[in-house]
Formats: sequence, structure tokens, C-alpha cells
Amino acid sequence: MSSEQHSTLASASLTSGARPTDPALHPIETGGYRIATPAIQAFSDLVNRCLRYHITGALTYGPSRIGKTRAIEYLRLLLAQTQPKITTYHAQAEHKPRHAEGPFLSNLLEAVGFPDPATGTNSAKRMRLINKIKEACARNGSGTVVLFCDEAQRYDENEYEWLRDVHDHLDRLQIRLFTFLVGQQELLAVKTAMQHARKTQIVSRLMVEELAFFGIRNVRDVATCLNGYDQTCFPRASEWSFTRFYLPQAVEGGYRLVNDAGLLWSAFEQLHNRHGLPGPLEIPMESFTRAVEILLKDSERRDGEGYRPDAASWSVAVRNCGYIQSRQALSAELMTSAV
Repeated sequence: MSSEQHSTLASASLTSGARPTDPALHPIETGGYRIATPAIQAFSDLVNRCLRYHITGALTYGPSRIGKTRAIEYLRLLLAQTQPKITTYHAQAEHKPRHAEGPFLSNLLEAVGFPDPATGTNSAKRMRLINKIKEACARNGSGTVVLFCDEAQRYDENEYEWLRDVHDHLDRLQIRLFTFLVGQQELLAVKTAMQHARKTQIVSRLMVEELAFFGIRNVRDVATCLNGYDQTCFPRASEWSFTRFYLPQAVEGGYRLVNDAGLLWSAFEQLHNRHGLPGPLEIPMESFTRAVEILLKDSERRDGEGYRPDAASWSVAVRNCGYIQSRQALSAELMTSAV
């Protein structure tokens, strides 16, 4: 098919309002998308600053379910697009009753994509890890590696030492490893304890910079995130924004999700206050995206040129997004940790 025919078909699709792809394949259905937030932008700035100034370690901490893991996924995708020569990995620290070097190395081997990561001696695992990273750097054409360690508050002192050993080994091969420790608030306490114990080698290598991660905290943050749905397109080269995919006629008539930032923030605020939740409103990314997805799917059948979701529609979406359950789970965790 010629480029003119492709263009003609695309134009016909835009005119007719026919969707350019199967709705079941859309990222909102598959979950395969990430929307930038002010917190993610702050995290991205931290990563770029560390890369630019050769700061090899930083930590990012915040409450559970606030969006840290989604931020890691977003930043890996962003780095793949903007700095494709950089090798990135995402390791998930595991909760385990005993901390041994073998399981720790197996976890890192799994993160770098090594088959059968649990087999072999510790020394064999260590060499496999180094070689796997070395191969990836050679393939990508750069000696720069970014490792995100999620739930890093689960590591003990020995695991931080083993991680530092990996840094040192790669450094001898002229491969610079940048480690970003991501976890709950206890992660900051881990750094403080390391400083008091004079574990300067760990702190100076893995914990130089720090960032407090946060949720969506005001109506401006809501607008920033909603604008992502209005601007992100699928398929990528098309003119079909996420909003337009579900509300083509409303968008044709001028509607944008960002217009409803005040309505969405108000719906969360009312729910937060109605349940007497402690502290200021801070929306976890998981709850936010689910609310937007519910609104888009529920509004799809009401779509029309003059359609605009009303406050009641946003309230229904917010009530069903899991925000209350998320906050109650967080409160229970905080009470448990306090005891």
C-alpha cells in the first residue's frame, strides 16, 4: 500500500470517527501506559542530575501505593527513548527471613534477564551478573548502567555491601553503575543509621542524593496528569489521544479531560473528608488512573458533540477507584510500624 493510500485511510478514519485500532489493544485496556506526574518529573530530574554529575547512588522514598513502582517503569521507558545507549534494570527486593548472598545475587540476575538465576555458586552468580551487564553495555554502545532497586528498605547492611561490590567490579571494567534505591519512608532511616554507623563507603556510593516521593497533591497536579491523557496518542503516530479514543465526538466538540481538573480534585476531596481520613489529601497514582479509566469507559456510551462529564460522573469514578481502601491500608501499615 502506498503512502498516499495510508494517508487517505487515516484521513477517512479521522473523518468518520472510526477508531484506528481494536479497543481491546488500547493501553487503557491493557494497562500498558504511564502518565507523568510532578513527582515523576522530580524523580526524572534526580536521575538526570546524577547521570550528569556522575553521582552513582540516590534514594527515593515515600508511602506505599503512592506510585513509586509506576515511576520506575515510566523512567525506564523515558530513558529508552531519550538515551537509548543507557542500559536500565529494575530489581525488586524480596522480603525474606534470612539475608544471604546467594538469593541476593539471584534476584539481581533475574533483574538483568539471566536464565536460571538461582543455579550455581555465589562466585559463579557474581560473574554471570557482571558478564550479563557487560554484554548489554557492549550491545547498547555505552558503559552507563542505571539500576532501580524497588522496595530497597528490605535490604540489610550485607546486601548493601554486596551491591557496592558489584559497583566496584563494574568500575574496574570501566562500566559506571548508577543505583537508585526506591522504597518506603524507612529507607531514609536506613541512610541515617548508615551515617551514624560511619558506613561511609555505602552512603557515598549508594545514598548520596535523596528525594521524597509524593502523590497528586493539588488541582494543578491533577491538571498536569489529565493533560497527559489529552496529549498521549495511540497508535503513537496517530491523532487519537487517549481522551479522543473514548470520547471522539466530545473531543471534536472541544472537550478535554484537563477541563475537569477541578471536578476530579473536588470529588477526591469530598470522599477524603467524608470518611474522615487523616492528613491532607494526597492521591496515589493507582487510584487516580483508575478513576480516569472508569470515567472514560462509563462516558463512552454517552459520547456526543456536546457531552461533558458532570460532577456526579466523576464522583462515581472516584468512589470506585479504590482510594479509600488504599488509604486505610496505608494507615494500618503506619500503625503497625509505629508499634
